[in-house]
Amino acid sequence: MRIDIVTIHPQLLESPFQHSILKRAIDKGIVEVNLINLRDYSTHKQKSVDDYAFGGGAGMVMMIEPIANCINDLKSKREYDEIIYTSPDGEQLNQGHCNRMSTLKNIMILCGHYKGIDERIREHFITREISIGDYVLSGGELAAAVISDSIIRLIPGVLNDETSALTDSFQDNLLAPPVYTRPADYNGWKVPDILLSGHTANIDKWRHEQSIDRTKQRRPDIYKKFKGEE
Repeated sequence: MRIDIVTIHPQLLESPFQHSILKRAIDKGIVEVNLINLRDYSTHKQKSVDDYAFGGGAGMVMMIEPIANCINDLKSKREYDEIIYTSPDGEQLNQGHCNRMSTLKNIMILCGHYKGIDERIREHFITREISIGDYVLSGGELAAAVISDSIIRLIPGVLNDETSALTDSFQDNLLAPPVYTRPADYNGWKVPDILLSGHTANIDKWRHEQSIDRTKQRRPDIYKKFKGEE
């Protein structure tokens, strides 16, 4: 998989891809992540990429020209399965989206800034708009990192134990069950006996029941999807 992230602050995105699981995925050649500096496509002497909005109002808007120049240049070199814009009014990222996108080959992510981007970019280039939550960030870089991380970890070969991702929270619309490790008794706080029984079928049944109960209590919205009520 190749992920091209278009940003005006590439330095903000360097660290997430230089550590842990994401770094290992890149080092293995499973995924390629490129940070594209949008200012390189500006025709302005000062490399500016924003301007005042037509009609007035507070805040600046990312200009159409440098973004169009950048996207057209990247598209001339390869086809993209998705061109994503990080936007607070996009569809909210969920595990289902991540599962689907993890099967794609080429993804471009455009990081939003200021009051947003010229609407014509959204109309003519963007194939999907994604939000990571109902709040506003200073820019789309952190959102792009979240989206990338959530996708990359699902690609076969990235995790040492590929079954781990299948038991993550939100798979099958359920939260993950509680987990424990040694010691089995710490200050009188004991691990449930079922987990020490060695009976795999009973343990699996207990974990599934715990997932259902936890989802019902903590995320009733997701529980409704699990029950097929939405």
